[in-house]
Amino acid sequence: MIGIADTGLLVAFINRNDKYHEWAVSLAGQFTGPLLTCESVLSETAFHTDARFVFELLRLGLVTLSFDCNDHLPQLGSLAQRYAEREPDFADLCLIRMSELFPKHPVITIDREDFRIYRRNKRETIPLICPPE
Repeated sequence: MIGIADTGLLVAFINRNDKYHEWAVSLAGQFTGPLLTCESVLSETAFHTDARFVFELLRLGLVTLSFDCNDHLPQLGSLAQRYAEREPDFADLCLIRMSELFPKHPVITIDREDFRIYRRNKRETIPLICPPE
């Protein structure tokens, strides 16, 4: 399986004290390649953990940068406008756009509440992998 990694997954994987750590570690064994992500997610992950761990995830090939926001500014702006009421962070907007670009890959997130509302291509639900409720 290959997916699109959100911050919560990476933080849970790195932080043994995170309540979703076991879930994140169990998922790691199912990945057949690096998880796709964006710089914004890595920045958030570094803020919540330690930048050294983020570099290690990249070095080991567990995650790979697969998005350049400069190439998608009009779409990101449109998404920000559409979801302004929910006040999405920049990483969420990038992940929504990545889901449009990589439609076969689910977004792996702990943010079930927001990602159940977000839509790719204006009306398609985004396939998700979330921890059990």
